[in-house]
Amino acid sequence: MSATTQDYYDILGVKKSAPTGEIKKAYRKLARKFHPDLNPGDKAAEKKFKEINEAYEILSDPKKKEEYDQYGKAAFDGSHGFSGFNAENFGFDFGAGGAEDIFSSLFGTSRQGSVPSTGHDLETHLDISLEEAYSGVKKQITLRREVSCKSCGGMGAEETQTCVTCKGAGSVKQSRGMFRLNQPCPACQGTGRLTIKACRSCNGKGSTTGTDTINVKIPPGADTGSRVKLRGKGGVGTKGGPSGDLLLNLSVRPHNVFSREGNNIYVDVPVTVSEAVLGGKIQVPTLAGTVTMTLPPGTDSGKKFRLKGKGIPDMRTQVSGDEFAIIKIVVPKTVSKKTKEALEEIEKAYKT
Repeated sequence: MSATTQDYYDILGVKKSAPTGEIKKAYRKLARKFHPDLNPGDKAAEKKFKEINEAYEILSDPKKKEEYDQYGKAAFDGSHGFSGFNAENFGFDFGAGGAEDIFSSLFGTSRQGSVPSTGHDLETHLDISLEEAYSGVKKQITLRREVSCKSCGGMGAEETQTCVTCKGAGSVKQSRGMFRLNQPCPACQGTGRLTIKACRSCNGKGSTTGTDTINVKIPPGADTGSRVKLRGKGGVGTKGGPSGDLLLNLSVRPHNVFSREGNNIYVDVPVTVSEAVLGGKIQVPTLAGTVTMTLPPGTDSGKKFRLKGKGIPDMRTQVSGDEFAIIKIVVPKTVSKKTKEALEEIEKAYKT
């Protein structure tokens, strides 16, 4: 017998021309909203939920939908009456070991304890030099972290037996209103096995804490605040699940020659008075080695010259920044009579 006299399309809020995917999407949204487990004791919600299921049972089946479009609900009277909720119509497998059963798909719940879970992410800190930030570097770091127990393979048990509650299936059938569902076995937490003797190496925990040495590759371009993720080097997972990640927070140590702003490098270049006045070839240090630069005549102290592409490479694009050479005229501390005379001649040049 029909649970409602309302039009099925109106119940789901879709047009008659709606494709199967749109009908399914509308059904899931409404089923989630009016499900009895989310509305305990609400008779109106329970009635609405039945109407939604009835409408979806018809409209999700191409043959039944065609009959409904042609004859209405009369097509399902008698031998064609409503047969109730059909799990196959919205793609769930309620068999043992089914993928998270209906609630994981419809309501976002998970079968905790019955499936492996990923370990926690860990964080640590690493200092590197400016040269290492420029060229990239491989390092070894040592840290203490949880790893899977080698004695028990991470299961926490030396001896186990088949769970008598679920007979090793890992799940048991439970009824929730009109649903017949598979749920993780409460006795074995979904593993299908019961611990007879806990692992002595890890005291049944499944993991041990120890010192671990890890090889780390820092790409060129790292800066203070950069973070490198090492997949699978974090905390150990449970029940054979994958380990978490190790997040490496980087700091670049200050340099005694170069300063850094973003991907650009700055360096003070000392020159003599004669080099500044007459110009010429001077040597400029860079992170890749010393280069020769032409200093134009009459260069003032503080003048800044750009060396394109001699800065730090970008960590993502690997396009290098620039280096800026800042000229610093160095005045001699002691002068001879001859030098003094020469400087006096230079002084005259300022007055012309």
